[in-house]
Amino acid sequence: MDVMTGIYAFVMGNIVTFILVLSLLVFVHEMGHYLVGRWSGIRILAFSVGFGPELFGFTDRHGTRWKISVIPLGGYVRFFGDEDASSKPDSDKLAAMSEEERARSFAGAKLWKRAATVAAGPIANFLLAIAIFTVLFTVYGRMIADPVVAEVKPESSAAAAGILPGDLLVAIDGGKVETFEDVRRYVGMRPGQRIVVTVERGGQKLDVPMVPQRVDQTDQFGNKMEVGQIGIATDKNSGNFRLQTYTPLQALREGVIASGQIVTDTFKYIGNIFSGSMRADQLGGPIRVAQATGQMAKLGLGAVLQLAAVLSVSIGLLNLMPVPVLDGGHLMFYAVEAVRGKPLGAKAQEIAFRIGLAMILTLMVFTTWNDISLS
Repeated sequence: MDVMTGIYAFVMGNIVTFILVLSLLVFVHEMGHYLVGRWSGIRILAFSVGFGPELFGFTDRHGTRWKISVIPLGGYVRFFGDEDASSKPDSDKLAAMSEEERARSFAGAKLWKRAATVAAGPIANFLLAIAIFTVLFTVYGRMIADPVVAEVKPESSAAAAGILPGDLLVAIDGGKVETFEDVRRYVGMRPGQRIVVTVERGGQKLDVPMVPQRVDQTDQFGNKMEVGQIGIATDKNSGNFRLQTYTPLQALREGVIASGQIVTDTFKYIGNIFSGSMRADQLGGPIRVAQATGQMAKLGLGAVLQLAAVLSVSIGLLNLMPVPVLDGGHLMFYAVEAVRGKPLGAKAQEIAFRIGLAMILTLMVFTTWNDISLS
């Protein structure tokens, strides 16, 4: 009975919440493609949340099949003239089309309309993230603390560099610091990399170089993450902990900033992987995301929405990668077409799609292996 209760709790707490969150993000992404495609006059055959066999659905008056499919790990919009869900053009069908039919197909649309339709998916994800952050900042505000040092840990980078309790951190590598969270986020992404911290002490500003130490940090759920730390802490008195509230317009600005920080941190992490300063085992796949979603559900709706915003930005970024099969791959093809004055040949596109599919499958296997090995 205890085993069955545990399985039920895992399924309800992790998998169901994960499917609901992912389905929302996929729906918004595909709706971006759908709306711009419809606006561009392109006929749409299917709108699916999920892959594989259809579970249920309906056909609207425009002939579009709206459906929920059995594998809830993505989705697609299939346009008239596509060979499959990846929007690869069907050369044989296109050749047999009349001029009127070809004008309603995706491949027959003007280049800028195809590019706009493809780009609309990732853009929709970015807009969703901004909207979620805006709501969270408006409703909940944000706890902040001033970047004032209350404690310097012995044998830390900060101690070796001469940082003292009472120092006010005003900048790192020339970038302005406003809260203690700014310091934590910046330092966390730079383990083993030299940084210059500007502190204000006794009315004077001092530039203090140091190298953040590489530390395995464990969160409240037992998840480990490699981060950089310089060994400082603040407290309620020194940091002046307080709830920062925002008007809707201020919250919108903070939402844009928060979404941009996710983009910046993502590229920084990828760069760190290639430079060898951070491990690639922190790249997670569906198992880890499902686990994280269940963990956030225990903290409440606000935590789930915050994770959804982060995942929405991640999905948008992933789809913009210049890999055939993904939206970024299509945009890459369109850039080549704009330069050449004509699209790539069917054979070249076929080879590129196969390479892209192999790359995506390799990434999925790698991230799933990370999920299993670190669980």
